[in-house]
Amino acid sequence: MNYLKTIFTTSVLLLAIYMAFFRGTPVENKATVIFTDKAPKPIGPYSQAIAKGNLLFVSGQVAINPATSQIDTSGIGNETKQVMENLNAVLQAAGTSTDHVVKSTIYLTDLSKFKQVNEMYGSYFKENPPARETVQVAALPKGAHVEISVVAVK
Repeated sequence: MNYLKTIFTTSVLLLAIYMAFFRGTPVENKATVIFTDKAPKPIGPYSQAIAKGNLLFVSGQVAINPATSQIDTSGIGNETKQVMENLNAVLQAAGTSTDHVVKSTIYLTDLSKFKQVNEMYGSYFKENPPARETVQVAALPKGAHVEISVVAVK
């Protein structure tokens, strides 16, 4: 009898954990591709963002102007601003904003530009900035100097 009670209790506990983790039915947790023409079209086999449950994973954005498909690499401040505008466009297309970003990653080709990037980036996260790391990389697509990806909670 105790064996059946243990199995029942364990089953109920596992069901509660499953429901708490997934917050809904499996159909509601289907991954959804997010796309907007207000951000650059992907330049490879990836999506601008994927929504899964209450999470949004936004692919790294570089400073491609979606209206011209050109990248302005004349200054790291301008480049970072365009990256942030591209991220904002994708976040808005998914029904959220920078207020809901919980994690970001910044890729820089030159860490000596960190201060300038940090100032522009920070202007988009005035309160409760997300967790973040910044790493230097050898190169980025299209000759970009900065790329940023984010994870948001919807």
